[in-house]
Amino acid sequence: MLDLNLIQKYDSQKIYQIYDKWPEIAKSCFKENFSKLDVNNIDHIVFAGMGGSGTIGDIISSILSKTDIHVSVVKGYLLPKTVDANTLVVTTSVSGNTDETLRVLQYSTTTKAKFIAFSSGGKLEEFSQKNGIQHVKISQLHSPRASLTKYLYSILNVLENILPINRTDTLESISMLENTRKEICSSRLDEKNPSISLAKWIIKTPIVYYPWGLQSAAIRFKNSLQENSKIHVITEDVIESCHNGIVSWQKSKDIQPILIRGRDDYIKTKERWEILKEFFGKNNIDYYEIMSNKGNVLSKIINLIYLLDYTSIYHAIINKTDPTPVDAINFVKERLK
Repeated sequence: MLDLNLIQKYDSQKIYQIYDKWPEIAKSCFKENFSKLDVNNIDHIVFAGMGGSGTIGDIISSILSKTDIHVSVVKGYLLPKTVDANTLVVTTSVSGNTDETLRVLQYSTTTKAKFIAFSSGGKLEEFSQKNGIQHVKISQLHSPRASLTKYLYSILNVLENILPINRTDTLESISMLENTRKEICSSRLDEKNPSISLAKWIIKTPIVYYPWGLQSAAIRFKNSLQENSKIHVITEDVIESCHNGIVSWQKSKDIQPILIRGRDDYIKTKERWEILKEFFGKNNIDYYEIMSNKGNVLSKIINLIYLLDYTSIYHAIINKTDPTPVDAINFVKERLK
């Protein structure tokens, strides 16, 4: 039985306490009196960041996918060649010392694009101050992954005049976070908690199926299970997988399919879900289905992430794993030049 004593025993740095406060953190950051970015004629936005910082670009890219603004997400060292004077490059590194993101920021000296940087300090802040780049300092909460709502809603605040995202949609997403917390937080440790139910169900390697519009939630779930639970995870676009990945199920595998669905998925996507479920049923493949809540795109994505991030924490605790340490990541960072 999962209880608070067990969580506190294995969660050495109390990451769960930050997640319990996600709605308040989001609300506070969106209402913060930040200086708004004021630039004109932007038709291309590049979001550069890695790990938890990179999730922000994924989320906003999904939100803007139906607008006239072209969005690129860079998780690496290089800017796309389409960057020009009408491009805004948003660099985000919670630590402020992410090597890849810093190198993207350095392009500000050789391109005509506009740049803005978000970090808790570090080299990004230092470079920005030396080169006249607007830098927004946001403190870290526990870890980059736990700081997601603080950074996401701060960035939505600062870029409010640039991003075609309705303010009421952002406020709705925060209200829904409050509702989701009632179902998944550490004071609701029973079988009705959907995050706990999924955490207990995962006993093999999960493969996460998703529609294109919810890719950011699926990738984030993969990342969170990898960092918090220390397990391997696979992700597959549900449409693309029906042209290749589904064949893998013709042989028995130690894999568990998880279906992440949107309540208003495209009609042909809904059809594909039903076909995939029929295939699983005929082949006696047990699967787990998660449906997004109702509401706008931001509400759907951030509330799915909230539920799934908490799943990764509960899964870690159930398997007697401390969710905080990421020694392998530190190994890589220590060897980067």
